[in-house]
Amino acid sequence: MSSSAAPSDSDTVVNERTALLDAGHQGQKKVTPLPKLQIAILLLALLVEPIASQSIYPYINQLVSELDITGGDERKVGYYAGLIESIFFATQALTILQWSRTSDRVGRKPVLLLGIFGLSLSMICFGLSRTLSGLIVSRCITGALNGNIGVMKSMMGELTDSTNMAQGFALMPIAFSFGATMGPMIGGALEHPQRHFPNIFPGAFWSQFPYFLPSGIAAAFSVTCFLAILFFLKETLPRQRTQEKSMSALDGEALNVSQNAIGDSPVSIRSLFVPSVLIPVANYGCIATFEMAMFALQPLFYSTPIELGGLGFDPSTIGLWMGMFGIVNGVLQTITFAPLVNRFGAKTVFRFCAGTFIPIITLFPITNIVARQYGINWLVWFLLTCSMLLGVFMDMSFGCILMFITAAAPNKRSLGATNGLAQMTASIVRAITPATATSMFAYSVQHKLMGGYAVYAILITASIFALRITTRLPASPGKRA
Repeated sequence: MSSSAAPSDSDTVVNERTALLDAGHQGQKKVTPLPKLQIAILLLALLVEPIASQSIYPYINQLVSELDITGGDERKVGYYAGLIESIFFATQALTILQWSRTSDRVGRKPVLLLGIFGLSLSMICFGLSRTLSGLIVSRCITGALNGNIGVMKSMMGELTDSTNMAQGFALMPIAFSFGATMGPMIGGALEHPQRHFPNIFPGAFWSQFPYFLPSGIAAAFSVTCFLAILFFLKETLPRQRTQEKSMSALDGEALNVSQNAIGDSPVSIRSLFVPSVLIPVANYGCIATFEMAMFALQPLFYSTPIELGGLGFDPSTIGLWMGMFGIVNGVLQTITFAPLVNRFGAKTVFRFCAGTFIPIITLFPITNIVARQYGINWLVWFLLTCSMLLGVFMDMSFGCILMFITAAAPNKRSLGATNGLAQMTASIVRAITPATATSMFAYSVQHKLMGGYAVYAILITASIFALRITTRLPASPGKRA
């Protein structure tokens, strides 16, 4: 009896150690339906993140100027704007791995609720801050409490299998894009409400705190999301087998069950430092660097006067244009991501999409040169449209690499730690990149290095070297590098 049970238990161990690929190992071809309600709530939580974080981008440079931190020198705005943008990721990098590992033990839902609470609190503090230290503290609050993104990726991995993983992970960039649409539009349209809507927002409060309204709207979205998670989201972390079950079995069967429990237990951090995990994590760090450099430079480039290397847009124009990117991104990814991955494979799509960062950055100085020569004309808008479309392809790289990271997890109960390691890496580079990119922009303009365009040459050179890491990925998620 004991010998006949052993193969079955052994198979269970194998399936648990490759939990997110088990359907493929069993030869299953029929696509498993996605759990719509659970994924919808998860996407709502993901939607809140960019609404809160990116709502500040259209007005952050104007806010820095109004606080008189720079002493009236517009060329120094980039230094302080980059600092405010980076501090969230710096504090997140210090805590996200711990939050992700905690979610492997206590569950995904409690950690997610705490992160959403921290996000709403920080946005209220941000809207009420009128000093540089107040802005920095508010961003630190959300970074320190926020382990959400790693937990959400783990939950998506647990809600999908090998037959519908591409569909599930394709929805995450789409939700983020929708939030990235709403965030800048909220920030650009609702800053200084007393100036834009004097009849609706009269009184000294709105004059004293002109950026509270967009921050308050973001906080309200967070509260709504908190309630939806609290009442409707189910825990996805698999329950560990109990000791009683193993004790009730025969000796030979108990040994196999015990091995199963070990195979389905969280692994140590040291166990994650292997090539099969580190290579996808390193690629994730690279594209996070590219993305953050682009997002940090875009609003600064849009708001900087044409003669200083930008386009001279006002906050409402910046918010509208960045919001349009979110709409286009969401629509195109919905239509094209899964078919492209199914046709060409995740690795090929990832390498192509990661490479689009180079033409995106190249278009920044070209657009400014055209604006200097001819003003803001149809050619400028055409170049901005080309950059937007390339940005859509660049964003697809995240859906691909998340599939590799999820498949690299040793087992389901280590999925949080694996995503936490990846997100910690991304948070570190995202903490460094905005301040670095915006400071390089400001330094290039201030000292007229390469005509003020030195920052773009440095980023293009760095991206060429970084793209070599993409060749080390396995042929497909779940295979060895």
